[in-house]
Amino acid sequence: MTFGTKRAGALTALAVTVALVATGCAASDDGGSGGGGDGGDNLAITFLPKNLGNPYFDTSSAGGKEAVESFDGTFAEVGPTEAAPDAQVSFINTLTQQGVGGIVVSANDPEAICDALNEARDAGIKVVTFDSDTNPDCRDLFINQATAEGIAKVQVDLIADQIGGAGEIAILSATANATNQNAWIDLMKDYLASDYPDITLVDTVYGDDDDQTSFDKTAALLQTYPELKGIISPTTVGISAAARYLSTSEFKGKVALTGLGTPNQMRDFVEDGTVTAFALWNPSDLGYLAAFAAKALITGEITGAKGDTFEAGKLGSFEVGDGGTVLLGDPYVFDADNIGDFDF
Repeated sequence: MTFGTKRAGALTALAVTVALVATGCAASDDGGSGGGGDGGDNLAITFLPKNLGNPYFDTSSAGGKEAVESFDGTFAEVGPTEAAPDAQVSFINTLTQQGVGGIVVSANDPEAICDALNEARDAGIKVVTFDSDTNPDCRDLFINQATAEGIAKVQVDLIADQIGGAGEIAILSATANATNQNAWIDLMKDYLASDYPDITLVDTVYGDDDDQTSFDKTAALLQTYPELKGIISPTTVGISAAARYLSTSEFKGKVALTGLGTPNQMRDFVEDGTVTAFALWNPSDLGYLAAFAAKALITGEITGAKGDTFEAGKLGSFEVGDGGTVLLGDPYVFDADNIGDFDF
């Protein structure tokens, strides 16, 4: 494995116990002084994940809630039950009508929610995307969990290490329109071609960030490609569903699985040998940083221009980079030696 030095700073908040955040609640009008979405001190900040009931977004929203409460704002979380391309539009429209100060959203589609987000921005609401970006023209900042290149590289390096650098692999992704997934997959293909010519990517399938669909897609891959040696699943729902299938099948120990997952999801599968290693960033830190970015925009500490800097509580200082992007840090690799140290 050629993955480089792990980001020590990202570990400071990793050992947390995640509580389920309230869902379906609306932002109140007393989240700070000032009218609906008119900037100033309106620190009513609502998180809009791709879908509710997803452990990854439960964790990121918990981090956001911690941050908002730390600066005396008002936190809320709303969202669809399924990660469909336009499922977030109605929630954005409602938040615009309610006059929240900021919307923090992980986009199911890069374009489908843009009109609604721009209507929110026209009303003075600050829009921060995290995890999965929109078109940059319809948000103020994007909080990037790690560079796309770093995320793609670590997953390819992991699978290459686990299958001995040669053989057939497949990718089990989330939705076909997911901005982040598609960017990572394109980079994985490039990296495979340049650094691992003996590894063949035979298929990319989509589990729609649904546990049962991802489970079924895993089974179909193994039936369709009997010589398959490994699966990369760059989605927390997909990797856990694939691990669940492998753990009780004849393929356990024969087909490698890696990707992006949370320690609590993957602990049993690492301990029983189904999975050797996988990667992620700290989604709690991601939500925490996104909330502070929204605050900095609302209060006028930053405008979202390149070179702007702001403080993000316990995570320290961050700078806005190209394209209105703020980088959390590098991915982190979890394996049998360290997974017991984390609780999220």
